This record gives sequence, C-alpha cells and structure tokens, in this order.
Amino acid sequence: MREDVEDSEKGAAAAERLAEGAELRSVVAADDPADWVSLDAGVREVSWSYATRTVPRPAWEHASPLPADLTQLGESRLALALCHRDGRVREASVRRAGPYPGLLPLIVIRCSDWAAPVRERARKLLCEALDPTAAVTLAPLILLVGRRDRGGFGVELLGDTLRQAPLAESAALLVHHDRVTRRFAYRLAAEHGRLSPAELARAAADDPDSVIQDLCATAALTRLREAGAAPEDVLEPLLAARPPHVRSAGVTALRQAGQPERAEAFLDDRSGRVRACARYVVRQYGGDPVAWYRARCATPDDPGLVPGAVIGLAECGDRADGALLRPLLVHPADGVRGQAVAGLRALDLADTRQLRPLLDDPAPGVVRQTTLALLPSARQLPADWLLERTGPRLPRHIRVAAFRLLHAHGGVAVLRAAVGLLDDPDVKLRTWAAQSVQRWQPAADVRRGDPEVGVLLDRCRHLFSEHVLKRRKWAAGLDA
Repeated sequence: MREDVEDSEKGAAAAERLAEGAELRSVVAADDPADWVSLDAGVREVSWSYATRTVPRPAWEHASPLPADLTQLGESRLALALCHRDGRVREASVRRAGPYPGLLPLIVIRCSDWAAPVRERARKLLCEALDPTAAVTLAPLILLVGRRDRGGFGVELLGDTLRQAPLAESAALLVHHDRVTRRFAYRLAAEHGRLSPAELARAAADDPDSVIQDLCATAALTRLREAGAAPEDVLEPLLAARPPHVRSAGVTALRQAGQPERAEAFLDDRSGRVRACARYVVRQYGGDPVAWYRARCATPDDPGLVPGAVIGLAECGDRADGALLRPLLVHPADGVRGQAVAGLRALDLADTRQLRPLLDDPAPGVVRQTTLALLPSARQLPADWLLERTGPRLPRHIRVAAFRLLHAHGGVAVLRAAVGLLDDPDVKLRTWAAQSVQRWQPAADVRRGDPEVGVLLDRCRHLFSEHVLKRRKWAAGLDA
C-alpha cells in the first residue's frame, strides 16, 4: 500500500513536470516499466483530485475534450492526453501518437484500457509498430501490463514477434535484469527449440532464478533424449551446478544417459535431494548404497570423511548403524560431528548422557544439531546446569541452545533464565528473553506461593502493566 502511494505521487509529479513543458525523456526512464505505469496512474490521480475540487485545475484538463484539441500537442502534452481520465481524449490521443515512437510504452498500457474503442485503436497501432527491436525494449512493460484483466493481447503479440525474429535479436532478454522477462524469454526459447540442449543446461546452472533453473534443466534433458545431443555437453553443467535441484536432475539423468556408475560420486553430496537421487541410480544398476556408506564411516579418524556420507548412512541405514555413528561424535571436522548427531537423531538413537557434552562444542552447527536431538528429553537435563550456560561469558550459540532447552524444560527455571538474559549483550537474545517473560505462566509443577517467582516478576515489572503483573502473581499464588 505504501509503495502504491509513493508510485502515485511520483507519477503525479512527473505529470506536472510534463505539463510545464519538460521533455518526456527527462521525466520518464524509457526502460523502467514502473515509471510508465506510475505516470499513467498519476495523471488520473491529479485529474480526479481536480474533479473533486481538492486541487486547482491542472493544465492538461480540457473543458471540451474534442479530438481537434489534440492536433497541435507535442510529445509531452500528448503523453498526458494518452493518460487522460476521459476516454474520448485517450482515443483521440492514440490516433495522433503514431509519429511519436517515444510514446509507444503508453500505447502498450492503452492496449489494456477498459474503454473498448481506446483499447482496439491502441492494439492496432501496437501491431503496426512492434518490430523485434521494439519488442525487446518493451518486453518488461508488456509483461507487467499483461497481468491486468485485458493485458493478454500484448503478451501474445510479444511472443509472436519474438518467435519470428532471429534469436540474436532477442538474446538480450535472456540476460535481462528483470526475472519475469528472463522467464518469458527462456520459456519461449525452450518451447520452440531456439536453444540447444547444452545452452539450456548452462542456463540452468548459471541463472540465479530457481524457476528458470527448473525450466531449463527439464528442457535440456528432454531435448537430450529427442535430439541425440552429446551427453557430456548437457550433463557436465548440470552435475557441477550449485543449486541442488539442478544437480539432482543431472544425477537422475545419468541412468538414461547410460552412465549410472557416475552416480556413486554423488552419494555423499551436501544436499539430501542429490543423495537420494544418487541412491536411486546406484540401486538401478545393482549397487548397494548402504554398504558404500558403511565403508566410508567405518574409519572414525578418517580426515577425508565428509558430512554427506555420515548423514547419508542414517538416511538409508538402520538402528544397528548407530555403532558407526557414535565414534564420529569426536571427529575433528565440525560438519562430521554435527551430521553424526543428526544421524543418531534420525535413527532415534539420541542418548542424553552421550550428547550432553556436545552442548559445549565450539562449532555452532554441532550445538544446533545437539539441541534438536535433546529437545524431546530436555527434562532429563539438570536445570541448574543449563542455567549456567546462559551466562554472558559463554559463546552466543551456547547461550541460545541452553535457553531453548530451558524453554522445553519449563517451570521456574525458564523464568529464572529469561530474567537473567534481559541484560544479555545480544539484542536478539534480550528480545527473546523479554517475550519469554511476558508469556510465562506457572505450570502445574510450579509450587504455588513460591517467593522466588515473586522476586523474579518484580525484577521485570517494566515488561508488564500493573494489572497484568497482579494477575500473574495471583496465578502463581502470590499476594499482589
């Protein structure tokens, strides 16, 4: 809502500058669709304010909006007339706009006009004027207007124009900064075979947009089967891609490409999705992923062991594999220790006494995994021991883990910890502690009338109104 108001104000300011004689190019950025849309809205906004008598009559308003009034208008005034609130003025302006290519963006907007005569006249003009060069320039605006109720005409015309033009003339859209424009260009290229499978694979690996990655990866593999392209040119970019869903597509395609043995190298990938696809391919050609994982994890002091192999064992192994995972809790690599904890948790083998020392691990990732594993059994941990780990001298990740476990522990302990963390040096932890105090309610195991509760609530009375503080004390069996 705030952005809409700002755009309307920007458009109204641009309209006033045009009315004062400023050149259109100096007021509106030709390659910015938002500028044209805000100008269109801004002209009507000022006109409507005049109609409701809240502002003086603007210069572009016509007492008798006849087509003849527009014959002597220049580009700037004609731009205002194309956005006029009166449909007769807009229609007459479209008739006069042909000699002004700089007004073509406003013609695009008028193609979705609610008034049929304006809309039909603008569409006819756009069909005549939209060559491949103009299509590339106007594509972001056409696609933006295409979201409107009557905006489909421009999108269809844009697609027809680009399909008939050589790819070299529209290649700029494939690297456009606007992702909607890039999606449209790649979808058009994929559907009509304008890019080779290798080019689609490289786009899937390099483009930052996940929609384009999926679109191009799927199209590349489809075209690989249909066109008989060289598998290496398609598979290599996919297998080396950073996005996991692109790598997984390449791994799955190894079987169809007749190279299933290569999937074994991805069994310990950092992505669970890629590991699952690799296990599928390995099994299809008779391999045993579980045996592969067990062989990798059998040597707990192996410096070459990677985290993906550890969690991979838990993903497809059984509870007996806990014997291989437990020695890895003291592995020198942070990632291996963390995934060993995660693996024990996945196999329902998390032992409180064994994992408790890892809450003091220097690696935040290990402590985070340990906390997740211990949350279901938080009440088995000594509350005082956890409270000691919320002290300001300890690293932040340990304080956060201890407080999280105290939350699961419940009772007076969590209130005690939260009040102590109100002075924590970390602003996020202080905020969390304040919210915890405000939400705290005495549980069934809290002794009614416990004077410590009253002392703790008094220490943070600034977080409550007097009425709420009295109710909290009353609920705890204390005198207000």
